[in-house]
Amino acid sequence: MKSSRPLLSAMIAGALLFAGTSMAQEAPAAASTAMTPASTGADSATYPTAHGTLVVNSVPAPVPSYGPAPTFEQLSGGGKAIAAAQAAAYPPLANDFIHADRNKDGKISKSEYAHWVKQL
Repeated sequence: MKSSRPLLSAMIAGALLFAGTSMAQEAPAAASTAMTPASTGADSATYPTAHGTLVVNSVPAPVPSYGPAPTFEQLSGGGKAIAAAQAAAYPPLANDFIHADRNKDGKISKSEYAHWVKQL
């Protein structure tokens, strides 16, 4: 006589899969509704919530103004190169330090700085 254990295991697995999918389709109505804005403008929307009002602004932050690039001598402190710590004095250069350092030696020479300033 053959064992019915594999058949029984397959039937239980199928029943569990069927039960899981049928339960997943019965979502509560409150969870499936999306929030709709109470008022919309060109650049913001207001949503009522259980804890108060949520205002979403879709305007990008203003671009910071740093002014013209300082001279090489100002940033290098009179030295022959600008180190990463010295580049922090001018945030755009600190942000582009690895790109301005064209020969990847960890410092920016006067010619590398001149090339970087031209790209601004």
